[in-house]
Amino acid sequence: MKKNSKQNILLLSIGVILFICLVGIYLSRSILLRSIANKRTTHIEQTYGLHIHYENLEMCSLNEVSIQGLSVVPEQRDTLLTLQAVNVKLNFWKLLKGNFEVRNIHMNGLTIAFIKRDSVANYDFLFSKRQYQSEATTKLAAESNYSHRIDRILNLIYGFLPENGQLTQLNITERKDNNFVALSIPAFTIEDNRFQSAIKIKEDTLTQQWKATGELNRKARMLKTELFATGKKKISLPYINRRFGAEVTFDTLYYSMTEENLANNQLRLNGKARVSGLDIFHKALSPEVIHLNRGQLTYQMNIGNHTLELDSTTTVLFNKIQFHPYLRAEKKEAQWHFTAAIDKSWFPADDLFGSLPKGLFSNLEGIKTRGELAYHFLLDIDFAQLDSLRFESELKEKDFRIMEYGATPLSKMSEEFTYTAYENGMPVRSFPIGPSWEHFTPLDSISPLLRMSVMQSEDGAFFYHKGFLPDAIREALIYDLQVKRFARGGSTITMQLVKNVFLNRNKNFARKLEEALIVWLIETERLTSKERMYEVYLNIAEWGPLIYGIREASAYYFNKRPSQLTTEESIFLASIIPKPKHFRSSFAENGQLKENMEGYYKLIAGRLAQKGLISEIEADTIRPDIQVTGDALNSLVGDTPESSSPTAEEQ
Repeated sequence: MKKNSKQNILLLSIGVILFICLVGIYLSRSILLRSIANKRTTHIEQTYGLHIHYENLEMCSLNEVSIQGLSVVPEQRDTLLTLQAVNVKLNFWKLLKGNFEVRNIHMNGLTIAFIKRDSVANYDFLFSKRQYQSEATTKLAAESNYSHRIDRILNLIYGFLPENGQLTQLNITERKDNNFVALSIPAFTIEDNRFQSAIKIKEDTLTQQWKATGELNRKARMLKTELFATGKKKISLPYINRRFGAEVTFDTLYYSMTEENLANNQLRLNGKARVSGLDIFHKALSPEVIHLNRGQLTYQMNIGNHTLELDSTTTVLFNKIQFHPYLRAEKKEAQWHFTAAIDKSWFPADDLFGSLPKGLFSNLEGIKTRGELAYHFLLDIDFAQLDSLRFESELKEKDFRIMEYGATPLSKMSEEFTYTAYENGMPVRSFPIGPSWEHFTPLDSISPLLRMSVMQSEDGAFFYHKGFLPDAIREALIYDLQVKRFARGGSTITMQLVKNVFLNRNKNFARKLEEALIVWLIETERLTSKERMYEVYLNIAEWGPLIYGIREASAYYFNKRPSQLTTEESIFLASIIPKPKHFRSSFAENGQLKENMEGYYKLIAGRLAQKGLISEIEADTIRPDIQVTGDALNSLVGDTPESSSPTAEEQ
């Protein structure tokens, strides 16, 4: 009995001591919190050169924290952040497990100001080489498993976004010298996972009123949000113009996402992004405003240990056309392997041409077609084995016809038309391509040696393909990836013609897409014969500074007519088409062709022999030996400029 009594007294004593300790910890919880916070803020201050101050920090209960009078001021900089008060309720049990989950938040008077004066900004420390990282952040950065990394990021986002709460008087400002963008939110309310807010945006002299609504469900791992302007006006994205020289406006933007955890550490993201009334302007895309009435992406993304995959169930919709893209990126031993594919079965042709965004394809605006189209695309790049690169692209047609041309008659090359040559985007010469131009030369009046030399140099299969050479594009892609720059273009003669005859000279992404469609239309519908296209090509090609057409070129270099050119002269003229403004780089100081031209001469001469235009003996004995007798001789007097390789655009 005595023994049991002693044990009971001991246990009771221990219980009392533990209770007293817990009560002591609870009563001094705010002191402990401030001690931990002060140590952490001191480290941040020393690392980034900041002054962090708060008037009061309290732990109101085991799961509730409040802060009043918080400020963050970089050394000798403008104040970055001020906060009047915030009260946060956390999930206590999640907190015990080391997880951060906000249950409720009330915040008032948050002001963030990003200010840059001349070259000095109060946010420079964010880009400092000194990086302050928590253990969790460091572990996340080192994590190579993509599904784990993305899951952790989403956990962090869901943890910080509460199920209920209210943020009042939220102000964010970005100011650079005399320009500024100010975002003001009077009240951001979250109730039972649903949120809404009015947003006022002011940029210099422009003021906008936006509204955001949505739903955040932490348990369902789901997020939905919609953004639109009030008063039936468009949203104009601020800062974009000043920073990137672009203008982006739209009526409504919608986004949703749900997360699924699958077997074998796989993660799946399902969602939808939708925009209406989208207008974009940037000179790198198009010289005109691009209009997209309706665009939607319904996606399924599968994420594995080392893979990111956009599933083929993904649907892209713009205007009247929709398709299912497939994308996959896999990292193996620090090397990426990318795969992209589209297979679009038969669909009405006018769905494609009627869906082209206005402003992006100016020559095709208003075009009417009938029949059906189908499209196949495949690009497979393994950076560990670039030579294994695969490229396939084919637009097939069934009973296809152009019923009505759009803004531009695509058959205009079949008849005499006026061609305008450009230099640096500015027109420098205009002349007709037909009998009314005194320098026009019909195809049969041009030396067969010159015709074949140019063709074998630029596009040997011109008369046999339909405007595209996938193998040439594939080889150009491999080379460009190897040298890590756009060095080759893989252009055919048809592509060069379309670029020069139909398209403006602004170098942008839209021009390449429009070029491909016009090439396909001309070749598929035989809007211009191959013979006429080649005749046009030889009469508009630039053969030297402001020297256009073979008639001017023959006279400029050799004082001859195009029908009188020799084999050596023909090969020389073919050699300068890729870099006509740098023709002098082919010559040595004595006015003779450089010896390094011999390989090119042998190559073209061998092809001329295979075509039966010269004998094998002549091909074996050919040398880079010509005599310049025309006005070009005056340009060869003096220093010869350094050699310049043709750019991808010139090719």
